[in-house]
Amino acid sequence: MGGVPSVPRDPSRKVQVICAGYPRTGTSTMALAVEQLFNGPFLHGGTQVLNREDAYCKKWVQVYDARARGDRERMMSLLREVTAGFIGVADLPPLDFLPELMELYPEAKVVLVERDPARWFESLMVVSRASTKPWLPYFIWVVPGWRWFPSLVRYYAEGAKKLLRQKPKEEVRRGTELLINWNNYVKETVPPEKLLVMQLKDGWAPLCKFLGVPEPEGPLPRANDTEAALQISRDVTRRLIQIWGTALGTTAVVGFAAWRAWKMR
Repeated sequence: MGGVPSVPRDPSRKVQVICAGYPRTGTSTMALAVEQLFNGPFLHGGTQVLNREDAYCKKWVQVYDARARGDRERMMSLLREVTAGFIGVADLPPLDFLPELMELYPEAKVVLVERDPARWFESLMVVSRASTKPWLPYFIWVVPGWRWFPSLVRYYAEGAKKLLRQKPKEEVRRGTELLINWNNYVKETVPPEKLLVMQLKDGWAPLCKFLGVPEPEGPLPRANDTEAALQISRDVTRRLIQIWGTALGTTAVVGFAAWRAWKMR
């Protein structure tokens, strides 16, 4: 997340791995790992919707829109388009369509990475405090691609609210219900023979055995999801300041020139 997004060159390639861990559970690490194992482009949701071209980001909003109005045929068609050519997916928005992805790619296997809920919540709060800016939706609309992000966030929030309305099966620490309910949802949705539940500390062994591929030399690649998200927040703020600073500066120059021309009539 936060790097250069993968762009498929061969649309005939199909999703082989659905990394179903909730955001902030090592989704970037899993993206790197699956890319290495299958030598193909990986769809990490956060990286894609913040770095791809405007048309691609818009299409993800259209996937949600089609589902919201009950147009399943259109939703499935668009979902196939935005995932075509990728060998794996992770993070939002793809995870909001887990059952549909399993239907589109029946041979795909699902990997659920679990993380200590308390530490996950702390990580989530760090990112939330840094990236939650009330002015953002009003300024981001000028940037192609990014202008669709507020719409996606609204859909993400709707999915989170649905999860939070479910009562956890066990006593949990306040704030961790979202992650625990999501993990339970994945386990209830995916057939056991297609699901691997693991932690990043487990390394390559269980992942490669489950996927039926040779185990690479060296450790599992690691990426800091939290730092990547914070860097994206800083980059977005910096670019918006540059864009609006330039726009306002240009407006001021044009306005001053017009005023001088009027005065010299």
